[in-house]
Amino acid sequence: MRVCIVGGGKIGFYLSKTLLEHGHQPVVIEQNAVSCRNLANSLDIPVIQGDGTTMEALSAAKCEECAALVGVTGRDECNLIACQLAKRVYYVKKTVARVNNPKNAAVVKQLGVDIAISSTDNITRLLEREIETSAIQQLMSLSADTSLTEIIIPEHFSYSGHTLADLTIPTDVIIISVTRNGEFIIPRGSTTINVGDKIVCLARDTAFHTLSETWRLQEND
Repeated sequence: MRVCIVGGGKIGFYLSKTLLEHGHQPVVIEQNAVSCRNLANSLDIPVIQGDGTTMEALSAAKCEECAALVGVTGRDECNLIACQLAKRVYYVKKTVARVNNPKNAAVVKQLGVDIAISSTDNITRLLEREIETSAIQQLMSLSADTSLTEIIIPEHFSYSGHTLADLTIPTDVIIISVTRNGEFIIPRGSTTINVGDKIVCLARDTAFHTLSETWRLQEND
């Protein structure tokens, strides 16, 4: 997944490093020349020196090829503008804005940003859960790092017809129920998983990337 990150400070660096480690392709837009050099040298990723609120910089980053844009500068208005341009001009599927002032979160979402959030760790988890695969949707946040989540088994699911006992389930994931054609099924090891099934699970947010990779839930490009 190609992700454009506007802002190459500490948060931008950490987010780029995390995405890179998880097999994604981050590209960063940053105005400060020193920060650009540090990013390029440390992570060996594309870094554009420029203003992420301009079409010139966004075009240089090939924003139209990105699955998501994340604005993590220190200014809420810059993050908002970058997200708006990405969505309206480059038709980026998902936009995420760091909100430095929590009071701005509601306004930022009203102005078209898909996700407004202030925690870098949560940005990473949301990117992986909501962009990398649409098969995983959060139903309810139960704590700071645990969610009740629904997994819709996609058409390309490699393990359709296999039982839960056949599948590798991460340690921090508990399968609660399976719904098939309106029928509620209490899962057992012998329960088969088929295309179109809706699986409700309890899991730590950090486990979703592992689950997505293990079950090969990523959407086809």
